[in-house]
Amino acid sequence: MRLFDLSHALEPGMVTYPGLPSPDIADHLSYDDSRAHYAEGTEFTIGRISMVGNTGTYLDTPAHRFRDGHDLGALPLERCALLPTVVVDGDGALGADAFADLEVEGCAVLLRTGWDRHWGTDRYGAPEHPHLTGAGAEHLAARGAALVGIDSVNIDDTRTGERPAHTALLAADIPVVEHLTGLHALPATGARFTAVPVAVRGLATFPVRAFATVDW
Repeated sequence: MRLFDLSHALEPGMVTYPGLPSPDIADHLSYDDSRAHYAEGTEFTIGRISMVGNTGTYLDTPAHRFRDGHDLGALPLERCALLPTVVVDGDGALGADAFADLEVEGCAVLLRTGWDRHWGTDRYGAPEHPHLTGAGAEHLAARGAALVGIDSVNIDDTRTGERPAHTALLAADIPVVEHLTGLHALPATGARFTAVPVAVRGLATFPVRAFATVDW
């Protein structure tokens, strides 16, 4: 079995989505300060991080869009772990026709647009980024996709205030994973996808370590 990391690493100062704050990562207890608490030659560090939930590669639960939707604490593992995977290539606006001949029931559908090549640049947040249309999201929801992910800055077109893809998918309890990377390494089918966030009650989005396994 081969493992493929599909996540962006978190680091101080990074920009995930234009306008959102960068994470603050620092020591809560440093190695030097810890020495006063332990025997000679023994030291530890405890870190802290302050960030918004939409940082790095992250997963959206229904509570991100709907007040009565479930949060991270209620996210079923079968919705985000060891999912059979369908990788769909595309650019621009991906509509229902991109999935017309695909069996997606119970699968993680990963949209491979190549936009991750712009990560860390101003271009990454450009309004013409690839996205899933409302019709495309409704198609995936109607056909029972378990999760939908994309390697772009947003699964929706951000040039308007509407968010039809988020709305259709999260209304159907289909988690959304955004800011994936490295999808070029995956086959169209045959991989298994995992993107598990921390189970935080009262929080709707959180970073994940997204990865895929492929039988070797």
